Amino acid sequence: MNSRIEHDCIGSMDVPDDAFYGIQTLRAAENFKITGIPISHYPHIVNALAYIKKAAAITNNELGKLDDDKTKAIVFACDELLCGKYHEHFIIDIIQGGAGTSTNMNANEVIANIGLEFLGYKRGEYDNLHPNIDVNMAQSTNDVYPTCLRIALLDKMELLMGSMEYLRESFAAKGEEFSHVLKMGRTQLQDAVPMTLGQEFTSYAVMIGEDIERVREAMSLICEINMGGTAIGTGLNAPPKYAPKVTEKLKELTGFELVLAHDLIEATQDTGAYVQLSGVLKRVAVKVSKICNDLRLLSSGPRCGLNEINLPPMAPGSSIMPGKVNPIIPEVVNQIAFTVIGGDVTITMAAEAGQLELNVMEPVITASLLNSLTIMRRGFRTLADRCVSGITANEDICRGYVENSIGLVTALNPYIGYEKSTEVANEALNTNRSVYDIVIEKEYMSKKELDKALSPESMISTHPLNLDPNI
Repeated sequence: MNSRIEHDCIGSMDVPDDAFYGIQTLRAAENFKITGIPISHYPHIVNALAYIKKAAAITNNELGKLDDDKTKAIVFACDELLCGKYHEHFIIDIIQGGAGTSTNMNANEVIANIGLEFLGYKRGEYDNLHPNIDVNMAQSTNDVYPTCLRIALLDKMELLMGSMEYLRESFAAKGEEFSHVLKMGRTQLQDAVPMTLGQEFTSYAVMIGEDIERVREAMSLICEINMGGTAIGTGLNAPPKYAPKVTEKLKELTGFELVLAHDLIEATQDTGAYVQLSGVLKRVAVKVSKICNDLRLLSSGPRCGLNEINLPPMAPGSSIMPGKVNPIIPEVVNQIAFTVIGGDVTITMAAEAGQLELNVMEPVITASLLNSLTIMRRGFRTLADRCVSGITANEDICRGYVENSIGLVTALNPYIGYEKSTEVANEALNTNRSVYDIVIEKEYMSKKELDKALSPESMISTHPLNLDPNI
């Protein structure tokens, strides 16, 4: 394989001729053989880097620091990346030491070499367009990398909210479909009071809708960036007016409501926004996982469980038990939730590990947040398409549970009092007789009054019944 010789402050190395990356990228690839997942696996990261380098080049040109030819070359290279080209040259592992310096240099080198060819030079002829001097002008990894992460997160968060809305609509549709299906509500896995299956599914839609708003709130924290702070937030090597101008340019290029942090020293070291976002993602994951637990329980059986609903069969469930079908879609979403919860612990510890003016653990924060956002987005659409949309109700079973439940007696509290209601409940439980028959026998209520009070449809009302026999 043909190669070119490149050098850095450590020494020289042979870089493959066909590589658009350079020596610092190659060193990092050799140093960090960790997850086996390169940056190219995260196109949102590559695109965010391209936006940053393009915005910086245009800003530096407008401030008279970068000439027109170099600016055009850098902008061309960034636009190529934004079109999806050259991503395979981002070869560094997503988890790395150095606070993301290797990721920043991977971008600088790829953009420089694409730009060199645009200008008519060969790759590696950095005297004509240098990765550090030109592409990285007025920048440091310590403002580029966190800004890159935030732009990537904003992109992924919008996608997640789209999936959450899709899932919410799926549950809401089932809420309407099952609005007439009477069933028994349960607390602590014991019979409680009647409700409709529609109310149960509508509550799931409401839960998810609330969390869409929580994710949207977290986005406002992620919109704050520290571009122009350079190494520690003091702005060393950045020209006057650079920070607000590059922020405005990034806002224009990305379409996100990016704002420059008020205190760049604080913003360079603070990872609190990531902790906040991770906590919100954990909240969403926990609540959706709870819903999946409910779906598995409500569909349990089919002969020896609750069997109130049927989940669509997606695959044979056993290699030894013929005809068995398992709730595999809720199960995989449960496991997604466990992964997100584990990622939250990782992000918490990484944020805590910051020291003085920089947190060097941002690469693992990046990997954890992007992974959580990806699997949640995919998982929620899978849950909606391959489970919720195909759920059917076993109406006769649901109603049968209501009619045979001791929980019916709760509706009698306003009319015969708690003591008599308890007496009826205990007798019904001990004798396996119905609540209805016992109340009539004891003459606690007339048949007409009882029929009205114990009407299952009436018991889902939020208002007490008027038992006036003339009404």
